[in-house]
Amino acid sequence: MRIAVLGGGHGSYAAAAEMSERGHEVWFWRRDAGAFAAIEAQGGIEVRDHAGTRTLPIAHLTSSLEEALAAAELVVIPLPATAHEDLARACAPHWRDGQVVFLPPGTLGSLIFVEAARAAGNEARVRFAETGTLPYLVRKHGPASIVVSVYATRLPTGVFPARDADEVIALLQQAYPSVEPAGDVLSGALMNAGPIIHPPLIMMNAGPLEHFDAWDIHNEGTQPSIRAVTNALDAERIAVREHLGYAAPHFPLADHYSPDGDEWMYGNAAHEKLTDSGDWREKINLQTHRYMREDTAIGLSLFTSIARWAGKPMPVGEGLLALASAITGEDLYAAGRTLERLGLADCDRATLQERLHDGF
Repeated sequence: MRIAVLGGGHGSYAAAAEMSERGHEVWFWRRDAGAFAAIEAQGGIEVRDHAGTRTLPIAHLTSSLEEALAAAELVVIPLPATAHEDLARACAPHWRDGQVVFLPPGTLGSLIFVEAARAAGNEARVRFAETGTLPYLVRKHGPASIVVSVYATRLPTGVFPARDADEVIALLQQAYPSVEPAGDVLSGALMNAGPIIHPPLIMMNAGPLEHFDAWDIHNEGTQPSIRAVTNALDAERIAVREHLGYAAPHFPLADHYSPDGDEWMYGNAAHEKLTDSGDWREKINLQTHRYMREDTAIGLSLFTSIARWAGKPMPVGEGLLALASAITGEDLYAAGRTLERLGLADCDRATLQERLHDGF
């Protein structure tokens, strides 16, 4: 299959490498063509994971977004949600009928890409899918080198429009066999683990994060009191899902930490593999880091807005968002990715479900 991978972050490099290793024809795009120099010199991306170390050639490296999209049957965008609006406008003129776009995870970014295409006058029949996490726990160790600590083993995925879910899921599974259906794209967005795991970890570790040169929020930063808050926040997410009629499995985050729970998105013992790697011992700037700007300002604002719209409050979520707003000095809900900002807050449940099923 011809696959375009967009972006220059950790997840994009991992996706370009894995899709190439699986035998797909990869078009790897990033804006800065010069950033590919190390990959070209090395003959590919060096990957270190449970299978060892190897260099994986990438078929096509390009800084032309039009070229990358023109060739693609599947477009994988493993970028932070902060990049969605600009990239959606850039992609808007280039979509073609039949393409599938995968946002791992998406935070309802699908709807931003759809709206940008409509605004550009592009009526191509493009389908979107969102899952609950990045398919990799990965860090770049240089301009052409990555270390993958864990690969996702289950990727619950919602589709827009949901009427095309069977076809979209079948195509996605050719690239990511761990993809499994999770209904419409709102269900997929409510699987996003980032807004559940990261806001408590950064807010409740604010002192050591600002004091020490580096701190591992997933190791010494994950203590019983913080886990209790995470569990409470996740219970609110699951309650919203159930209130909206979405069925289990809800992928409770507690299973990520427990060797006895159901298999979570990264499989068993993923938390231990993450902390053992040492790659998440880092300096986190609470003003700029993606855990604040993506998972809190965008992800948690979306979750709390869905809860308000559904009439199923998220008091822990609201409290964490208020703390984050105090830390940044900004009203993160007002500036966030809410149903109000997406133009959906005035829809009743039946109307929204119809739109998510049939498209706009």
